[in-house]
Amino acid sequence: MGILSNKTALITGSSSGIGKSIATKFAQEGANVVITYHSGKERAKKIEEELSSLKIKVKAYQVDVSDLVEIQKLFHLVEKDFRDIDILVNNAGINGQNITIEDMSLDTWDKTIKTDLYGPFYCIKEFLNLKKKNNSYKGSRIINVTSIHEYICKPGNADYNSAKAGMRNLARTLAIELAPKELTVNNIAPGMILTPMNKKVMDEAEDLKKKENIIPMKRAGSPEEVANVALFLASQASSYVTGSTYTVDGALSILGQDA
Repeated sequence: MGILSNKTALITGSSSGIGKSIATKFAQEGANVVITYHSGKERAKKIEEELSSLKIKVKAYQVDVSDLVEIQKLFHLVEKDFRDIDILVNNAGINGQNITIEDMSLDTWDKTIKTDLYGPFYCIKEFLNLKKKNNSYKGSRIINVTSIHEYICKPGNADYNSAKAGMRNLARTLAIELAPKELTVNNIAPGMILTPMNKKVMDEAEDLKKKENIIPMKRAGSPEEVANVALFLASQASSYVTGSTYTVDGALSILGQDA
């Protein structure tokens, strides 16, 4: 019996990287797992097959988190297949576009904000609708995977910085609103984590070493190290923890800069 036995977790953007590690960790601890993907269908199906061997219920669904209608359809299907969700992990997101505010188009701004801020908001709304319907608030969890850019601003990343900062106050506000129902809301803010999203850095050894030397711990983190924190926040061990951000960055953000 794992510490998440008899729980069901929905992890957005879980066909690779941090999301995949969280889905795998939760499944290993006994949770039924809802995987979502945007374009990585083959990866998602492979993970679905791998996790099924753990004797838990797992299913992958395609969704664009920036589209409210698609999110509503997703939750309708998940309710049909799983009945309820105990843990929502908002992990899906895109990087900033590395364009100054002066040169940033409205379309560029909208794409990032709709994915990285509206997407989690849509999922939270549907999750809470399900909680209300089933009267199952108590002990449930909302976990948002944000970034150290919740509070560290990188030039050329106004879209991403703003979305992640918005996620911080969204979680803090929700924590206050939902505390009487004992539904906790927390963020995980990763620093430099080696995932397919930053493949370019991973493929250039000299550039990677240069960036790692900025980090006080002198190395990048792994998706599994983020998943370990997610497991704590999903478990009963964190029952009195809400409205917090857990930074996973090897002390990078203390320097007040990005790698």
